[in-house]
Amino acid sequence: MIDLNSDLGEGFGAWSMGDDIALLDIVTSANIACGFHAGDPSIMRRTCAAAVERGVRIGAHVSYRDLAGFGRRAIAVPPRELADECLYQIGALDACARAAGDAVRYVKPHGALYHSASADPEIAAAVVSALTAFGGLALLASPGSELERAADAAGIAFHAEGFADRGYTPAGTLVPRGAPGDVLPPRDAVAQALSIAVGGTARDATGAEVPVAVRSLCVHGDSPGAVAMARSIRDTLAGEGVELRAFA
Repeated sequence: MIDLNSDLGEGFGAWSMGDDIALLDIVTSANIACGFHAGDPSIMRRTCAAAVERGVRIGAHVSYRDLAGFGRRAIAVPPRELADECLYQIGALDACARAAGDAVRYVKPHGALYHSASADPEIAAAVVSALTAFGGLALLASPGSELERAADAAGIAFHAEGFADRGYTPAGTLVPRGAPGDVLPPRDAVAQALSIAVGGTARDATGAEVPVAVRSLCVHGDSPGAVAMARSIRDTLAGEGVELRAFA
């Protein structure tokens, strides 16, 4: 059994990214942008409504305040201010989710915040404190990270996430964006998804196995052919007897 998640609602105003509706017919959890790296009130509400219609669980995809950089630039934000910004984003998305008949079930940091909080215990603690302040939402992030340690220390439910379409380093971390092998072609992504779901491993650039024991697999909605790739991943997993079910 494994969850399939995707980062959605990442348009802004007249600008759109990916086919959210098609992906919501495939995934079991949706990490919805909360307005800081992408998304606006109308997109947030519309994406939440479409997720609820399909029984897809809603997660808050919180970020540094970086619309111009799509949240992929690390920003020096004091920990207390970062906690407040994360809480603000969660609350905004939760209002949209509740208007649609559900609620935010978990939080997944985005982009630079995901990577910074995974490596820096102070940033991780700031993110987790927002989850605690909101009533103890679950956290979705990389296994073995500072985010996992902060969640455990705070008594927050942690769910480990792997990536179908991103390359892994020998250390088990993601290949940085822009580096060779950062994003896998669709055929390799399908193979990696199956390997992680069934065997708990991926392969790094050298072909060596890397342990990736996770509860959820992410497929990025902004990559070329994302919908076809996600559908192929879902069909392949189902064909191998893997049940797709939301963790939250």
